[in-house]
Amino acid sequence: MGDMTNSAVDFYPKNQRGESNHAGEFGCSLDELRSLMELRGAEGVQKMQDTYGDVNGFCRRLKTSPTEGLAGNPADLENRKQIFGRNFIPPKKPKTFLQLVWEALQDVTLIILELAAIISLGLSFYQPPGERSEMCGSAAGGVEGEGEAEAGWIEGAAILLSVFCVVFVTAFNDWSKEKQFRGLQSRIEQEQKFSVVRGGQVIQIPVSEIVTGDIAQIKYGDLLPADGVLIQGNDLKIDESSLTGESDHVRKSADKDPMLLSGKMQDGNMENSQNKAKKQDGAAAMEMQPLKSAEGGDGDDKEKKKAGSSKKEKSVLQGKLTKLAVQIGKAGLVMSAITVIILVLYFAIDTFVIQKLQWLPECTPVYIQFFVKFFIIGVTVLVVAVPEGLPLAVTISLAYSVKKMMKDNNLVRHLDACETMGNATAICSDKTGTLTTNRMTVVQAYVGEVHHKEVPDPDAIPSKTLDMLVNAISLNSAYTSKILPPEKDIGLPRQVGNKTECGLLGLVLDLKRDYQTVRDQTPEEKLYKVYTFNSERKSMSTVIKMQDGSFRMYSKGASEIVLKKCSNILNTAGEPRGFRPRDRDEMVKKVIEPMACNGLRTICIAFRDFPGSPEPDWDNENIILIDLTCIAVVGIEDPVRPEVPDAIKKCQQAGITVRMVTGDNINTARAIAIKCGIISPGEDFICLEGKDFNRRIRNEKGEIEQERIDKIWPKLRVLARSSPTDKHTLVKGIIDSLHGERRQVVAVTGDGTNDGPALKKADVGFAMGIAGTDVAKEASDIILTDDNFSSIVKAVMWGRNVYDSISKFLQFQLTVNIVAVIVAFTGACITQDSPLKAVQMLWVNLIMDTFASLALATEPPTESLLMRKPYGRNKPLISRTMMKNILGHGIYQLTVIFTLLFAGETIFNIDSGRNAPLHAPPSEHYTIIFNTFVLMQLFNEINARKIHGEKNVFDGIFRNPIFCSIVFGTFAIQIVIIQFGGKPFSCIPLQIDQWLWCMVLGVGELLWGQIISSIPTNRLKFLKEAGHGTQKDDIPEEELNEDAEEIDHAERELRRGQILWFRGLNRIQTQIRVVKAFRSSLYEGLEKPESKSSIHNFMTHPEFRIDDSQPHIPLIDDTDIEEDAALKQNSSPPSSPNKNNNAIDSGINLTTDTSKSATSSSPGSPLHSLETSL
Repeated sequence: MGDMTNSAVDFYPKNQRGESNHAGEFGCSLDELRSLMELRGAEGVQKMQDTYGDVNGFCRRLKTSPTEGLAGNPADLENRKQIFGRNFIPPKKPKTFLQLVWEALQDVTLIILELAAIISLGLSFYQPPGERSEMCGSAAGGVEGEGEAEAGWIEGAAILLSVFCVVFVTAFNDWSKEKQFRGLQSRIEQEQKFSVVRGGQVIQIPVSEIVTGDIAQIKYGDLLPADGVLIQGNDLKIDESSLTGESDHVRKSADKDPMLLSGKMQDGNMENSQNKAKKQDGAAAMEMQPLKSAEGGDGDDKEKKKAGSSKKEKSVLQGKLTKLAVQIGKAGLVMSAITVIILVLYFAIDTFVIQKLQWLPECTPVYIQFFVKFFIIGVTVLVVAVPEGLPLAVTISLAYSVKKMMKDNNLVRHLDACETMGNATAICSDKTGTLTTNRMTVVQAYVGEVHHKEVPDPDAIPSKTLDMLVNAISLNSAYTSKILPPEKDIGLPRQVGNKTECGLLGLVLDLKRDYQTVRDQTPEEKLYKVYTFNSERKSMSTVIKMQDGSFRMYSKGASEIVLKKCSNILNTAGEPRGFRPRDRDEMVKKVIEPMACNGLRTICIAFRDFPGSPEPDWDNENIILIDLTCIAVVGIEDPVRPEVPDAIKKCQQAGITVRMVTGDNINTARAIAIKCGIISPGEDFICLEGKDFNRRIRNEKGEIEQERIDKIWPKLRVLARSSPTDKHTLVKGIIDSLHGERRQVVAVTGDGTNDGPALKKADVGFAMGIAGTDVAKEASDIILTDDNFSSIVKAVMWGRNVYDSISKFLQFQLTVNIVAVIVAFTGACITQDSPLKAVQMLWVNLIMDTFASLALATEPPTESLLMRKPYGRNKPLISRTMMKNILGHGIYQLTVIFTLLFAGETIFNIDSGRNAPLHAPPSEHYTIIFNTFVLMQLFNEINARKIHGEKNVFDGIFRNPIFCSIVFGTFAIQIVIIQFGGKPFSCIPLQIDQWLWCMVLGVGELLWGQIISSIPTNRLKFLKEAGHGTQKDDIPEEELNEDAEEIDHAERELRRGQILWFRGLNRIQTQIRVVKAFRSSLYEGLEKPESKSSIHNFMTHPEFRIDDSQPHIPLIDDTDIEEDAALKQNSSPPSSPNKNNNAIDSGINLTTDTSKSATSSSPGSPLHSLETSL
């Protein structure tokens, strides 16, 4: 509805190209155009007249025609691009792969490892002079083997190599993420098309293809893609706030201020660089011409999307993860420090105290080698402890989801929106086009005082009335709205332009008339004045000059609004007769309400004649838009999309409340809501109109009060006749609400320019890809490329899937970390050497972090994700079930490894690997430990696929080829490492029976997983959750203040009050519970169903309760409500008792509790059904 323009708007993009200043074959040069665009208002008009004569002269210089546009031959277009430049901003250069590698190298733990490895390398090449004597202590004994000493460098080199692997993998991931993001950006930019006139035809071309001299059409809600000059327009207003900082819309007209600018860059990062054409009133036909800006680099016209800049706030998930990673990192640091200290102390005491050796200069290198070895062990513990795979897992999971969501018609503009969507608890959806097909058809009409239940036969309508009706519909609509023949023979005719108007044009065709002939008689430029449709007027009118010099105005709009302005109606003979308020009320009852109750949208079509002289004052709408004569009222049906009821049912199962916010009237809205399943009869809910909603949420000063919103939104399902401000208020109210145990996460769908604020305010904004205006897309997080509600359900599924993938990965990762750290730590303390060597640890770290994050983060979502309630913003990442799994598997793995470490040599009948000297060759014993450890991780990776305690961990495993290939790939590499890894990996090839034993211990993980999952979590009281979201206290001040810019002063005052107020509320809530039990029984006895004339009067009547140590008795007795209700209807709603927190200061807590009192009667009481039947 946002774009009923009455005439097209045309304009020319500008461009910049510093070098080509020659005018070439065109009559004006780049610099001339540039200087022209720097002028404003009257100066601009003057300059145009002096230099070019008028707009037509200007067009001639640029070799273009104001009506036909450019011819559009490729050579000419290319030539223009050469001379005047192209209409796009060159993108920022991406980081090269080497830069990304360099960034990955900045990781602190990796730097420490590199240093340690280099020192180790250096020392291994240093041969102390003279024979190594026994003097250096027994610890150095057995250093010499056959050429073993020469192999000392291998460990250092292997560490460096594995560090390189980790860095390379990280850099590669960053690079592919960047590449995907660019692909996404370019896809969004290609989606941005604009209408230009070429060769007399209006065509849509990508914004970057616009050239200087193009004539472009602008409609309501467009972002101007280039600078230009207005050729013709109606009532065009432009929001130039991004240029001037003035928030008022600037009026543009061809004779006063024809200069139209696209955006400017702001401080280096290009915010929105286009001016939004907000024609609050009116269409614009405007024509733009080529222009450029003086600052060479910055005159680009195309809006540069803020590449990769997401919303300021970190997403909830990243917040939780960062916090968790920091905690784990700290723990790892402490462990590794203790490991190093214990090793050094043990060595020192053993060598210098027990063996009583002196520190000899020639032994120094030997000792230093020991210390370096200890240090490397310590660092390795740290490397394994720090889960650097976490950020990686998030990135992979989000990137993967975003890519897949494209297939489900969700174009994600901000990565974190995808994950926020999984937590959504409420969706506020538009009706038209989202829940319905947006294919309007007229199905009923009231014309000539007869109510036709289906489209009437042309003969059944008086011919005068018929002509009037056809003219009123054909002329009073945007000429861009057309009905074209279907693309396929069997399809429906295509509706182009505004859908409501297409529905009306369809009626003209059904009446066997042709709207095009009427339009040809009165072409667009002959329309005298147009009042375009907007959300304040809710109607559209067009004035034409008749043959005899008089004027006729045709009007159409929402029936209840236009009928109020009608004073006549055409009767059965086609003659006007008086139409009094009494007739109007009867018509509303007999015609409009029945239509609306069938879910039809009612549109009234009317006209008015004006004398030719004196000419009326067209700008004074109040005297123009009255005294109309009603021609007809039509009921337009917009059928519900077939897949919507099912999608909404899924949302409700998933614990998401769907609310419908629409501009339609309440009966239509309710009928559609019932068809969609948003409300089902017998439920307890409210449907409100915008004005009722506003009346209930504002106090007598007209300020919005949060506690009043809190009483309404939990039950509100339909908000009808709502303005964009109402939508924003509702979204903001739900988000700021402290009602219920957790903060609501709200998703909003919108398509019109006026939905921008609500889309921005919401946690996730969905814009319509087909019907949406540029402004709406700009404000949104996700664009629905098929405008379909069921795609939102897909987004919810993917969002939840991201969350679960991260949890799966965490569960797996933490098990590995705990086990590896404990093994390294205890091993080092008892045997002076970690059973898992540095290089082995790095391999474990690599498979566990990188590969597992790939495997677990790419699980496809299943329908079962929609069977549970949303997690909420502060649900911990690691639930108690997960904690149980982590600890359970940790215990199994530690038992196995310690058994092998201390009794392995006897079980397998091999040499013990414990207490081996420095540089000793690898032992079978430690190889078996390493192998078993890795295999246990591999099988545990399969266990990690389920985090809610499901029994079948193989469920759907083959639907995820990435997972299978990674598990098998890791296994294959492990075989290679063990059999051929040799010295660098400290491995020795194993026999087949030893391999089988390792496999058995690995498969034991799966069996053990079954045992764990059968222990009920609630029995294990000691389990704690971890990884909570950031609490309010952790958020820095600035972030809290970000919201402030949206809040006006009155609200800011209110905020202060609210904080105190809520503290008071919390104290009261416990007391209220007692009261409620008491009151509900009391009301059961008192209440007679007929004691309320309507729930409205009942609900606007707050009840004061003094909650203190006194007995709780409602101050207002229920019997008074009847008399009060009658008085109430004439007076404004009562003030909230608690504006200045006196309640809290005085120690007596007052609370107005209406929604509770209204529903505290039992669910069976008539109250529940009252609202539905209103």
